[in-house]
Amino acid sequence: MTDSSFSPIHIIGGGLAGSEAAWQIAQAGVPVILHEMRGVRGTDAHKTDGLAELVCSNSFRSDDATSNAVGVIHAEMRMANSLIMACADRHQVPAGGALAVDRDGFSEAVTAELQAHPLITIVREEVTGLPPEAWDLAIIASGPLTSPSLAEAIREKTGEDALAFFDAIAPIVHRDSINMDICWYQSRYDKVGPGGTGKDYINCPLDETQYNAFIDALIEGDAVGFKEWEGTPYFDGCLPIEVMAERGRETLRHGPMKPMGLTNAHNPTVKAYAVVQLRQDNALGTLYNMVGFQTKLKYGAQAEIFRMIPGLENAEFARLGGLHRNTYIHSPTLLDPTLQLKARPGLRFAGQITGCEGYVESASIGLLAGRFAAAERKGEEISLPPATTALGSLLNHITGGHIVSDEEPGKRSFQPMNINFGLFPELEPGSIVKPEGVKRFRGKDKTIMKRQLVAARALEDCKAWLDRA
Repeated sequence: MTDSSFSPIHIIGGGLAGSEAAWQIAQAGVPVILHEMRGVRGTDAHKTDGLAELVCSNSFRSDDATSNAVGVIHAEMRMANSLIMACADRHQVPAGGALAVDRDGFSEAVTAELQAHPLITIVREEVTGLPPEAWDLAIIASGPLTSPSLAEAIREKTGEDALAFFDAIAPIVHRDSINMDICWYQSRYDKVGPGGTGKDYINCPLDETQYNAFIDALIEGDAVGFKEWEGTPYFDGCLPIEVMAERGRETLRHGPMKPMGLTNAHNPTVKAYAVVQLRQDNALGTLYNMVGFQTKLKYGAQAEIFRMIPGLENAEFARLGGLHRNTYIHSPTLLDPTLQLKARPGLRFAGQITGCEGYVESASIGLLAGRFAAAERKGEEISLPPATTALGSLLNHITGGHIVSDEEPGKRSFQPMNINFGLFPELEPGSIVKPEGVKRFRGKDKTIMKRQLVAARALEDCKAWLDRA
């Protein structure tokens, strides 16, 4: 564990992926030099120089490992002794069925663990080009906010254009400015999650007239207008709220503003036409973020429009929404199954720059890149996670999960993806069996059983893989 006879592995980027990769390598007994530019040069979205800083939501999403793909990857990462999951668990805040964290406490914990590790050296500097050849084993985990100079160096080396999309950040509201005579606490369907009570969200109800007025304001709102961003292929899981509104008047009511599973505590007999949910953003419970309300509206328009929401008429914002650039490479053609750049053996990529989307997904690819690099340094055979696991299915998507474009037959297209059951291999025929005594078994009930079986298989296969590794 403390053997430092190995040459160090260099990692560029101290976000979730880089931090996790560094931890996995060091825990394998190999020295790490982690290069992070924040502290020397900032980004458009980060506020601190802490490692693994969360710049968008504070939620790691569902923690249900029995029937949710995100919960499965949480469980697999915990099995693999993930630093990111350990720190998230220690700094969780109530969030219904989700795992959400106190963002400052989480980042501080990750930073402290890495700083204290005897095999990890943190260097605050910007790496402006590809790693020098002397860094025979290296990982680029520079994330969606890769500096322009490094992005250009990657393009020059690969001969491929780096693709870009944009994520929008949701506003954060001061809890004491929310009108609780109108709003109420409740998790959807009263679901209790890690550290939660079933009343972990603040809900703001809208009737049909209020909803339509809100949609009109969103569509007419003054958005940040940069011509170079026109035609941006937004990732559907993080669409700006006004972009969703433009796609149809009912889009939000069937998305982040859906009223299902919620009962107005102040008026139980009247069903809200739409509901805006706010989720606790810090351990103190003084800040709440507007769930699904990522936006590129200008600040003045945001404050005016969001105060149209019942209960938020006097809202004070700790942070308004914003827009930041995400860059990712065409991984299926550029990377091998161990995340190694085909054009340069020994150089791996990890995190969102590979084309995964989401905090845990990014960290999980860092986990894999770190384990692969450590095994290579130690002269061990690299063991890939089974495709039946969440880790393996996401890895397969990144390194070979392309789809064929209908518009350009034969051309491989590739888009960022969250972990989901659609990435897992199908179950063996006959695996889904109608429970004894059940007359009708189809539709939703059958889907639930399928997910439970896929999840159970994934966890079993992941444990077996880690036991062999």
